[in-house]
Amino acid sequence: MTRGQFPTQEEVNAVYRRRARFYDWSANAYYLIGFREWAYRRRAVEALQLRHAGTVVEIGCGTGLNFSLLQQRIGPAGRLIGVDPSAEMLDQARRRVAARGWNNVELVQARAADFVFPADVDAVFSAFALTLEPLFDEVIAKAAEAIAPGGRFVLVDLRMPESWLRHLGPVLTLLVRPFAVSLEVARRQPWKSLRRHFSQYSYWEGYFGVVYIAIGERAESLT
Repeated sequence: MTRGQFPTQEEVNAVYRRRARFYDWSANAYYLIGFREWAYRRRAVEALQLRHAGTVVEIGCGTGLNFSLLQQRIGPAGRLIGVDPSAEMLDQARRRVAARGWNNVELVQARAADFVFPADVDAVFSAFALTLEPLFDEVIAKAAEAIAPGGRFVLVDLRMPESWLRHLGPVLTLLVRPFAVSLEVARRQPWKSLRRHFSQYSYWEGYFGVVYIAIGERAESLT
């Protein structure tokens, strides 16, 4: 284990165990450098094209920051499954769910790679989380099998830019180190797995190529 490089799930969990109570506040701090995090979250949720009463799985749901955006689309008749390995983060999510009176949320404490997707889910979503899972390709492959025809997997996350900014990689990662992102983590490319496992794929970049939204869609059945 290389200290500070966050190669293992145990190291990542330790970071989020410490940050759980203050995660929501700290996640919004990047607005100070012009990073419009909520604009990217909203755009990604819109890309899910969720239907009313649909079922959505959020991988790495954390404190449930995205739950209100997802609930607006699925409504009380829908089903929202939030998956996260951190008990402390899920405690915060549970408080959020209780405060809002949502009765259609199921919280699952599990590593993304260990989670068993229910059959025929309408969508899978992950925001600034899947890159932290070394086995992200396995997660995406399993999701692709579980998603119903016409359903989508939408991923919004950070990446190492391909522009001249890539030379500032060590500096850029210092800004996100509080969220367990290191150079090793930033160089992972889960969007390529999404492109490989889904027959239909689209991709968008923002914030100078540092943030991206990738969309994988399962083809509609011909029968």
